[in-house]
Amino acid sequence: MKAPAFSYARPKHLADVLALLEKHGDEARLLAGGQTLLATLNMRLSEPALLIDMQSVQELKGLVVAGDCLRIGAMVTHSEIEASPLVARHAPLLARAAPHIAHRAIRNLGTFGGSMAYGDPAAEWPACMLALDGTVIARSSQGERRIAAVDFFTGLYTTALAVNEVIVACEVPLAGATHRFAFDELVRRHGDYAVVGLAASAQCNDGVLDQVRLAWIGVGSMPMRSTATERVVQGQRLSPSLMVEAQKALRSELQPEADLTHSVESKRHLAAVLLKRLLTTLHQATPPSLSDRHAPVA
Repeated sequence: MKAPAFSYARPKHLADVLALLEKHGDEARLLAGGQTLLATLNMRLSEPALLIDMQSVQELKGLVVAGDCLRIGAMVTHSEIEASPLVARHAPLLARAAPHIAHRAIRNLGTFGGSMAYGDPAAEWPACMLALDGTVIARSSQGERRIAAVDFFTGLYTTALAVNEVIVACEVPLAGATHRFAFDELVRRHGDYAVVGLAASAQCNDGVLDQVRLAWIGVGSMPMRSTATERVVQGQRLSPSLMVEAQKALRSELQPEADLTHSVESKRHLAAVLLKRLLTTLHQATPPSLSDRHAPVA
């Protein structure tokens, strides 16, 4: 199918994007990498009056260390994150998740901000933001708003963004010496959406896991954490009995929906498998390299 007719704008400044959003409201759509929007246009699932292309807005690009956070511009591509030494050093969970995203051609075009705005429960970045306790920075003509990732996703493909707001960047805390990270997902073929995926972070002090965050992919109507399971593991040393208890809590907590190839019970089982793998990784992993944390920022 062909996309419906629409007007097109390619502003060079964020202020112009915000002015267009304020004027056109829900009749406008923002074009970032286009990996989801263009498909929905061609299938007539979206019929905007105006398409606002943000490729020329330099204010939305760039990866920088800002205080105690890594700031990721909304228009930073998946491939840029995958290849960035700053990400590998300061947010290794993102570096580990990036190669799992679709295929190279999509990673070259798709953007971090676009993925967050779409809020796909099967996508990697939303789960990583939950696991890292990140912050979404949104702006409108009325000003800037900081939204915790845990409050950002509100339902199936819906977020806390207002109609006249645009994501300008996301921030994640810099990895410290005691932080541990793990990521994995189970797929039928490389590049497919995950049947089940898990992004995990924690601090590990003398074998005790603290500040555990377990964020799931593909097990609900929106990106989600298993907070009851986190509480079971919190402040504990990993042991066979603790693993059994954590898996039991997870099976009780998760309420996945069946898909075309996997039943609810199958998804619960696979989630428990991932939980065991990643908790073991968190407990055994070496800390991220911090030797050049204060190196000049590109």
